Amino acid sequence: MVTFTLNGQETTFDGDPDTPLLWVIRDAQRLTGTKYGCGIAQCGACTVHVDGSTRRSCITPISTLDGSSVTTIEGLEGSEAEAIQAAWRAIDVPQCGYCQSGQIMSAVSLLQFNPAPSDDDIDGAMAGNICRCATYKRIRQAIHDAAKTLEG
Repeated sequence: MVTFTLNGQETTFDGDPDTPLLWVIRDAQRLTGTKYGCGIAQCGACTVHVDGSTRRSCITPISTLDGSSVTTIEGLEGSEAEAIQAAWRAIDVPQCGYCQSGQIMSAVSLLQFNPAPSDDDIDGAMAGNICRCATYKRIRQAIHDAAKTLEG
């Protein structure tokens, strides 16, 4: 049995210890904001925060998370999250929206660790978050806009 905190609530999983976190989140916990994209940690759609850092949930065995704190898009909160979500809406970042929860999770983490990122910082932090609709310029602009919001 694995016990961890999911979006602020203690959670247990008593299944196969090799089950990827993504399927525990989606199937066992019924939280569908975290998406399955590629299954090999290359697209970023499944990005969550584990103990404050981004993690690709599709390749993270649940057995490695005993005692950890996991945050999904449904549990995301705080000033950086609010600023990112507001910027995303203000400039209408998503098109199809499928990758957006992973994009937002990575963007929030970036601002938590670097409140005034350069374009290079953003590109580095967002690398591996693929957007099939190619909204990368709007994503970068939204991150800059959120950072400015947090300054004031």
